[in-house]
Amino acid sequence: MTLYYIIVFFILGIVLGSFYNVVGYRLPRGESIVFPSSHCTSCGHKLTPIELIPIFSYLFLGRKCKNCKCKISPFYAIFEFFTGILFSISYVLFGLSIDLLINLTFISALLIIIISDYQTMIIPDEVLIVTGILLIIEIFIGHGINYLLNSLLNGVIMFLIMFAMKEIGDFIFGKESMGGGDIKLMFIYGLYFGWPTSCMSICVASFIGLPISLILLNKNKSHEIPFGPFLAIAAIIMIIFGINIQTLIDYLSV
Repeated sequence: MTLYYIIVFFILGIVLGSFYNVVGYRLPRGESIVFPSSHCTSCGHKLTPIELIPIFSYLFLGRKCKNCKCKISPFYAIFEFFTGILFSISYVLFGLSIDLLINLTFISALLIIIISDYQTMIIPDEVLIVTGILLIIEIFIGHGINYLLNSLLNGVIMFLIMFAMKEIGDFIFGKESMGGGDIKLMFIYGLYFGWPTSCMSICVASFIGLPISLILLNKNKSHEIPFGPFLAIAAIIMIIFGINIQTLIDYLSV
């Protein structure tokens, strides 16, 4: 039965991964996520149902558009596969529970943010608002009003911490050091992780992002590097490996 659910959540993940790719691409550009329907970005060819099957359509079509034969980036299939894996791992970690739903909501937002912030340097408010509302409802249903109030307090604390970091960074560098989307995203992190683990996620994101940023800046000093994808990747790593402030304290106390 466990294998059955792992497969079910993998399929659900690759299907939603395809949709998240569209959301992450269109929302920050002010485009509808419904119209026009999925199409080839090179020739405008409207994709048929067989061309919309996640991962498999990419392989069956020979990695090319059926109409114009233009090569399709492997990123789409990789992203869909990665989303499927994350959904399956979430089931393994949380089972069929409200915490699974909370986790899938949070991870879904992170995946969309990776796409949108990387491509456009924008974290859409719509994603943050919808995610925040869903998490509040799910946390209330699963853990009650007291837990929810504590989560909201953690969200506010993280928002204020990130805002303070931005103000300090702006003062030191003499220019905008962080986008408003990153600050609002920290409210979501506070809801999910609590403020201590959320602060830890910023450190992990900085550790991941620093060497990559140095390489990119060495090639192009004027290149702007979004922090959102690093924050999202850090959070995903911490969820998968069960890293939080308590595990860190336990490790240091050994």
